[in-house]
Amino acid sequence: MNKVLNCIKLSKAYQQGELSTPVLNELDLAVDEGELVAIVGSSGCGKSTFLHLAGALDKPTSGQVLINDVDIHQLSDKESASFRNKHIGFIYQFHHLMMEFTAEENVAMPLLIRGDKPKAALESAQALLTRVGLSHRLSHKPAALSGGERQRVAIARALVTEPSIILADEPTGNLDFDTAESIYQLIQELNKTIKTSFIIVTHDLTLAAKMDRQLKLDHGKLAPLDS
Repeated sequence: MNKVLNCIKLSKAYQQGELSTPVLNELDLAVDEGELVAIVGSSGCGKSTFLHLAGALDKPTSGQVLINDVDIHQLSDKESASFRNKHIGFIYQFHHLMMEFTAEENVAMPLLIRGDKPKAALESAQALLTRVGLSHRLSHKPAALSGGERQRVAIARALVTEPSIILADEPTGNLDFDTAESIYQLIQELNKTIKTSFIIVTHDLTLAAKMDRQLKLDHGKLAPLDS
């Protein structure tokens, strides 16, 4: 099985003057192609910090993050931005959609950024929005969408570039139970059909239990949830 993500002795400490605050401590994690991994942990334990490092949004103090065997923290800023666009998708608790654009324009944006033709980008966005059940909402702006619909748009946007891995930070944390359940099912369905790996950071143990593997982040390291 191919390793999509491989974190090796990943450490992060924040420096303020002479005070150093460690967050991650030689963390190791390998994620297979198509694997669904849940990470749980108390608030402030470093879950979001880990996602930022895994997504090349922040630099580690030491250690490596390899995605498809590329050491992402050895890339230049320009190379890193291009790599994220092609290989990494992000889903947030708050969807971070651009309110002035329609659903299809929001989803097409990563393709336009990488230089795809507008017509082709919009066609890809329309196809993916249809796949997540929003064919009747293509021209709607986020203000006209429900919370669950906005999150489906955000998932489509994350997947439109066909990335190797999706990093999701509390993707159902702002949704009611029924809507969250529909998002769980959508993630699992897309994972099976597209074979994209997911790392989902969550406080929701119900969501975590649906993943292939459950880990807890504690004292800067990952361990099986039931250990």
